[in-house]
Amino acid sequence: MRRREFINFLGRVAVAWPLAARAQQPKMPVIGFLSTRSASEAASVLSAFRAGLSETGYFEGRNVTIEYRWAEGHYDRLPALAAELVSRQVAVIAATGGEPSPLAAKAATTTIPIVFTLGGDPIEAGLVASLNRPGGNLTGTTIAGVEMGPKRLELLRQFKPKAIAIAMLVNPKFGSTSSVEVRDVQDAARAVGLQTIVLNASTESEIDAAFTTLIQQKADGLVVGTDPFLLGQRHQLVRLAAYHRVPTVYFLREFVEAGGLASYGPDVASGYRQAGVYTGQILTGASPATLPVLRPTSFNLFLNQKTAKALGLALPDTLLVLADEVLE
Repeated sequence: MRRREFINFLGRVAVAWPLAARAQQPKMPVIGFLSTRSASEAASVLSAFRAGLSETGYFEGRNVTIEYRWAEGHYDRLPALAAELVSRQVAVIAATGGEPSPLAAKAATTTIPIVFTLGGDPIEAGLVASLNRPGGNLTGTTIAGVEMGPKRLELLRQFKPKAIAIAMLVNPKFGSTSSVEVRDVQDAARAVGLQTIVLNASTESEIDAAFTTLIQQKADGLVVGTDPFLLGQRHQLVRLAAYHRVPTVYFLREFVEAGGLASYGPDVASGYRQAGVYTGQILTGASPATLPVLRPTSFNLFLNQKTAKALGLALPDTLLVLADEVLE
């Protein structure tokens, strides 16, 4: 080989070698993150999910990619968003923010593993066969927030012991979760002789109308049902509750931070962290069929002292002792 030809040959090898080396590097797995919420609303729980993922050795942008799909409270968008992730051939779908998200993912694929976070019973929702051995391509965590409806009713009764009628606000578009929560609260109310007024709202204007009905029917207090849309409207809910002077019990601390009277519910971030752990384990070969659905082991009570005073209510000593935090 002549000298000039040899030099040209070396140049071609030098160019081709790094291209070949890059081609041989394994592609990063892609996680599809499907949520009923918005990116801004889910910032804290998304951080918890990433923390759980990192416990299994996966770090976004370093050795795994996450593609996000946000329904932003519009649950009818979820089927199309889930279909997008399936067509993208993601390795795992993290279906978060309650029952509508994993239901949409389940309808879109029977082969891609799905890790869910929801507030109700995944067996009753038809997502898994059992908690210990889910059996299909879904597993995850339930924060059991829906089950706390009767507890929130009892909490409200401590603020209004002479209450006759209690209202409950739910989003009917949240699927069977809302109907189950209503059923449980109605059963608990009936057992103590309370009337229950069920109010439905899935838009801002419907929330305004619900409070008008609440006042017209002279409800003594309000329990807000578990729902990501209602969480996103917490400032509107807290403002209306304050304006109409309605003692209201919510399902997460964020409401109390916004000025709500009280909340009782699970540590949602812990559920998302565990979902991150499960997602990482599935990426390394675990089967969702054998990963048990996990439930929370503790629940948190938050109170707002300033709001109680504005409503002319005294925080009972029994609640002050039990509270995880009293916001001033």
